[in-house]
Amino acid sequence: MMGKERGHKKIIISGGGTGGHVFPAIAIADSLRTELGDPEILFVGARGRMEMEKVPEAGYRIVGLPVEGFRRRFSLANLRVILNLITSLNMAARIIREFSPDAVVGVGGYASGPVLRKAAAMGIPTLIQEQNSYAGMTNRLLARKARKICVAYEGMEKYFPADKLVLTGNPVRREILALGRKDGRREDGGLGARASQGIDPGQKVLLVLGGSLGAQSINRAVAGGLGMILESGIAMIWQCGKGYYEEALEALREFPPGRVHLKDFIVRMDQAYLAADLIIARAGAITISELCHVGKPVILVPSPNVAEDHQTRNARALENRAEAICIDDSDALE
Repeated sequence: MMGKERGHKKIIISGGGTGGHVFPAIAIADSLRTELGDPEILFVGARGRMEMEKVPEAGYRIVGLPVEGFRRRFSLANLRVILNLITSLNMAARIIREFSPDAVVGVGGYASGPVLRKAAAMGIPTLIQEQNSYAGMTNRLLARKARKICVAYEGMEKYFPADKLVLTGNPVRREILALGRKDGRREDGGLGARASQGIDPGQKVLLVLGGSLGAQSINRAVAGGLGMILESGIAMIWQCGKGYYEEALEALREFPPGRVHLKDFIVRMDQAYLAADLIIARAGAITISELCHVGKPVILVPSPNVAEDHQTRNARALENRAEAICIDDSDALE
């Protein structure tokens, strides 16, 4: 995949927006460090999106572009979107010239478009990593100039040129990957992980995840069932998302403190997985990949607000193998 022959490789990784893009990107960077002898890696993301916070926390440098998504309905705000896209294309070209990468990897999300487009035009090898069974529009547009396209599902030739496809599965963070190995599991059955979350080691634990940004239907279902959950004697780790944190906090005010551990975002997801006895989660591609390594009982509530309803397909595939229970989002509040 590399272009110039030199010992010290330089790689740009671009994209983000949600945990489903950001965490695979970090996992790719971690693996490149191991495989290529500590290359120089630069991330390029979108300003104001979660990659601008999570990538530096993982120890990598990131540059932000002002790129954003188009409004689906007619809006004067789309004029700003177009101007920001032009600015982002110019910035991407300058970043690529100055950094001089051997290759550029796109993981999907707003920023990957301008960066991969400019890299391909400048003759730099590009690689696309598509996490989902339904390919996003950005990756489909970029596929024609990409050298290789790494996918997690078979049958992706309906979206991409078949001769460029490589079936790799999805990148998973190394600390979660370790949970799927015998030497990565704790002999104490997660008691230490519970203690690290401030939970009595003897309690059963429900872990509720709505994705990196939160899920309104799951949050409202949990809020409506708090009395029943607490009466059962279990403890709960509840990742509600930053945008729903105040609403979730208000729902907890009438209950005694200490049993529900509310988080807007969970940094050490491996510890949360390890502490859990049962997990309720969305069914995004990366979540599914992580849960397969974790090996805990799980109830999946797929988001209906995704292209081609691919989360439901993800969830039903696990349910058909008796590896999960799937509940439709519309039934979550019942």
